[in-house]
Amino acid sequence: MSQPLADITDRRLRWLLATAQAEGQVPSVVAGLVRDGERVWTHGVGAVPGEPHDTQYKIGSITKTFTAVLVLQLVDEGQLSLDTPASEVLGEVGYADRTIRQLLAHSGGLQAEPAGDWWERSEGRSFEELAAANDGSAAAFGTDRQFHYSNLGYGLLGEVVARLRGQTWWEATSERILGPLGMTRTSYQASGVHAEGWSVHPYAQTLIPEPLPDTGAMAPAGQVWSTVADLGTYCAFLLNGQADVLSSETLALAFTPQSGDEHSGLAYAHGLGFQIFRGGSGTLVGHSGSMPGFHAICLVDRSRRTGVVGLVNAMTGIPVMAFGASLLDELEKWEPALPPVWVPNEVVPKELMDVLGVWHWGPTPFVLACEGGNLVARRRGVENWRFTVQDSRIVGSRGYHAGEELRVVRRGDGTVSHLDVGTFILTREPYEAGAPIPGGLPEL
Repeated sequence: MSQPLADITDRRLRWLLATAQAEGQVPSVVAGLVRDGERVWTHGVGAVPGEPHDTQYKIGSITKTFTAVLVLQLVDEGQLSLDTPASEVLGEVGYADRTIRQLLAHSGGLQAEPAGDWWERSEGRSFEELAAANDGSAAAFGTDRQFHYSNLGYGLLGEVVARLRGQTWWEATSERILGPLGMTRTSYQASGVHAEGWSVHPYAQTLIPEPLPDTGAMAPAGQVWSTVADLGTYCAFLLNGQADVLSSETLALAFTPQSGDEHSGLAYAHGLGFQIFRGGSGTLVGHSGSMPGFHAICLVDRSRRTGVVGLVNAMTGIPVMAFGASLLDELEKWEPALPPVWVPNEVVPKELMDVLGVWHWGPTPFVLACEGGNLVARRRGVENWRFTVQDSRIVGSRGYHAGEELRVVRRGDGTVSHLDVGTFILTREPYEAGAPIPGGLPEL
């Protein structure tokens, strides 16, 4: 069980929160931190109408991660393939020729917003009405040419879920995510104690109320309301996975970059429904959210096993991604994450027995060791590559060789000659005689 935060850590985090609220000039902000799967800190500043952990705010595009989880559940069940065109489920509607992967990763070139009134401030339409107004002729780019964030794409994905499940997108969300995770304070519309949505007049500094419509077929892109407590639970799920929602292995696939945004100033990659930012121990994974009257952040650092939730009831004012990262940085500064406890291997997979030890790419030595059933390659003590055994094959799971097979090449007498990883040759001795010429330039 996680220990409570020290007083100095609590004070520093409260200072960051109060500074963000004052400088951002927002009515209220609430935030929470998760460590080792448990919420260890929550605080609110401003006119929070209830307890900071239990007051609902609209979470905007964090909703998209729920849609992604529902889609990946269908993929795991074999009802869908990531490379299936959405038209196989939706028929010949606009943009349905894009694959599920392209829609999840915003690489399908779709227009950013659906045609018509500003959907986030307007009463929503049925999917049939949405499809009729968006025939596929307003694409911003061709497929797989450039990252282009598209809310419309998630309207299509929500309908894919609804048709394959035979229920509404929200019924599927409630039944297959919120229920199993125990997220009882997450709802389609505001329920119970909740913050009102505001814009702040830039000069008068008065509050302007924002509408809270039912966004209809676009709901899978940004409709949901939640709390710090519930999103803290969701952070724990993103850190650990849960068998009856989504496994940690499938989450790792969702967190693998598929496309990237170099132009927004955020410099982030996009996985299968999840944003991947530089920060923390290397990357932070989750999603930001914005709807009229609200913006939000939900991020986890999987290596440090920490997470952050931040919720604001104003249209703008706090750069939520940087804000969330700063809270995680402050936690790490004052109370750094403990490394996982080392435990010895009970058994070494037979496929790895002849692979362990020192190998050389040309003159460069690497140490290959079995760690928790994985094969880890280190140079000067720093991990470069990681492999797992899959169906008797040694396959890259992290680093330059992710997805590629490490082949153990043997001589006629059965002894190992060399290792071949996508034409990169590793030998026991530097430039060992008789081995193939080492190819490529591995990431060191």
